[in-house]
Amino acid sequence: MIQYPKHMREGSLYVFDIDGTLTPSRQKMDAKFKHWFKRFCERNFIYLVTGSDKIKTIEQIGADLYGLVDRVYNCSGNHVFEGMREIHKDNWKLPWKAESWLRNELTKSLFHIKTGAHFDHRIGCCNFSIIGRNCTLEERKDYVKWDKGCKERERIAIEFEEEFPQIEAVIGGETGLDIFPRGKNKGQIMEDLDWYAVHFFGDKMKSGGNDAPLGDKIKNRPHGFTYEVKDWKQTWEILEGLTVR
Repeated sequence: MIQYPKHMREGSLYVFDIDGTLTPSRQKMDAKFKHWFKRFCERNFIYLVTGSDKIKTIEQIGADLYGLVDRVYNCSGNHVFEGMREIHKDNWKLPWKAESWLRNELTKSLFHIKTGAHFDHRIGCCNFSIIGRNCTLEERKDYVKWDKGCKERERIAIEFEEEFPQIEAVIGGETGLDIFPRGKNKGQIMEDLDWYAVHFFGDKMKSGGNDAPLGDKIKNRPHGFTYEVKDWKQTWEILEGLTVR
């Protein structure tokens, strides 16, 4: 990873997941929160880290905010931008044996709705979804309820890693699994977080969630702070509390 000069690392750095943290999952950022957050970005150093690619990220937060933050780690840190300038790209592709295994899980799944676009091949990683990315908001809600009951994604991730130990599968967003080479999760950006204090906000901090690899590393460093939030409203509430201190 490309790093800032040492003198730029004094003070605090704020790192944010996007889906479920700054926006509703796969939806656009709330307009009022975005207006407030842009002012926050102008006064602080901000990194964003997401499993989504650049195009989907801009769809959610807008090109204005994308270009305003100091750095964006797309695809769990496998595709990195400063403004619109690409500074890192990983060319890993999901092996066909692993994809075939996941397709078999898709066929076996007892969930009754399958909408297509089950694989989203991204830079250096892949997102897999049983329901598929063509689902409506209501169909998404149905799957979220189903998955909470039977923990299908958790089971698939565990069994996938047993079959392919060199590849990781972690729960990402509301319906998918983020898949990448072992160690190429969000935790890989830790080497770039050489700041006095780091604050990390995410909604999937628990074991098996895609924010956990980075969150666990930040917790174990001096002046590292993590905030597991339930939605963007809680993120906003916590940030307002931090700024009035």
